[in-house]
Amino acid sequence: MGIGRIAIVGTGHAGVQAAASLRQDGFEGELFLIGEETDLPYHKPPLSKTFLKDDVPQLQLLRPEDFYARNRVELLSGRCVSAIDPAGKRLEFTHGGVLSFDRLVLATGARPRLPAVPGTDLEGVLALRNRADGLALRAALPAAGDVVVVGGGFIGMELASTFAALGRSVAVLEAAPRILGRAVSPLISDHLADRAVASGIRILTGTGLAAIAGEAGRVRRITTGDGQSLPAQLVVIGIGVEPNVELAAAAGLAFSNGIAVDAAFRTSAPDIYAVGDVASYEHWLAGRVLRLESVQNATDQARSAAAHLLGRPAPFRAVPWFWSDQGDARLQMVGLAYDPDRDVVRGDPQSGAFSVFRYRGDRLLSIETVNRPSDHMLGRKLLAAGIAPPIAMVRDAGADLRSLLEGEPKTSARAAVVSS
Repeated sequence: MGIGRIAIVGTGHAGVQAAASLRQDGFEGELFLIGEETDLPYHKPPLSKTFLKDDVPQLQLLRPEDFYARNRVELLSGRCVSAIDPAGKRLEFTHGGVLSFDRLVLATGARPRLPAVPGTDLEGVLALRNRADGLALRAALPAAGDVVVVGGGFIGMELASTFAALGRSVAVLEAAPRILGRAVSPLISDHLADRAVASGIRILTGTGLAAIAGEAGRVRRITTGDGQSLPAQLVVIGIGVEPNVELAAAAGLAFSNGIAVDAAFRTSAPDIYAVGDVASYEHWLAGRVLRLESVQNATDQARSAAAHLLGRPAPFRAVPWFWSDQGDARLQMVGLAYDPDRDVVRGDPQSGAFSVFRYRGDRLLSIETVNRPSDHMLGRKLLAAGIAPPIAMVRDAGADLRSLLEGEPKTSARAAVVSS
């Protein structure tokens, strides 16, 4: 018996890609794409940058408006799923109605995590995840000369750079010893921190948020964990996200820091799959169970899940990559650097364009680049092929790393005498 109807819950990058891939792979049945937002599905990364900077904010659509009709995708916008009945294979909606399915794909994503401190309910305390949040930030900016960004991760540093470019006085609070500490090497972290400070951003590391204070219901200042008081007419929270697992958990699906899935992205319930920010799985490259939050991961998982769902299994071997635009710095990362024991620099950090190759023993784990897109693209090919460049070759600016993909490596005379 064939698959008559597939429902996808979530209209972010993973959900839309799942719908597109199912049609591209030949699915001819009914296809429903369900989302809580009323806008057509759109790219989220620009919300922290151009959406805030442009005179007129524009959404960048994931697919043209006519894509859904042309591909017979029934887009149910502004609809909130309140419950999943795995045994009965049906969805229940908050405002009434049900939808049956033969297969279900959960692409419910994640939401901003909020700190457990006083004052988060004050006007002017915001987080960024969707268009409504972006519009709220735009509305708050004219009256906000002083902005405090809580969290020195990707979203926090992107927003801080945007606010600084808009002429605001910006302070970043980061509880860890350095910004981007969980994501990049110390050298990259320090380099980006120096660039941020040079642009006028104040960075306070090793201290978190203790309280937010206001007057007449609106934020006026914050207190740090070490007792400092900073003025703030706008506080933006960027301390990470929490996966939206509530629907799955209530339906009895297994989860662990996300909805648990197997190598085919199947959950513990027959005929229910999960992809994107919400999915927890054993990553082939990292060799451990994890949950990745990135556009690339969401779309690659969606493509793979669609193939498995239609009986065309193939091993999931996508190499994870990420990016972050912070002012004039384009940070790109490929691979997963768990437990590295050596960082090797290629290029000159003083030039503002360089790369860090991260190793564990002789194994290349990841490559981080600042304003060196060619190294990033090369890194994606090297990691996909399982090739680890000799450390001496990486250090030598004259060595052609691309030759490793072709066979015999081509090194300069100096490469032969550089010690590893």
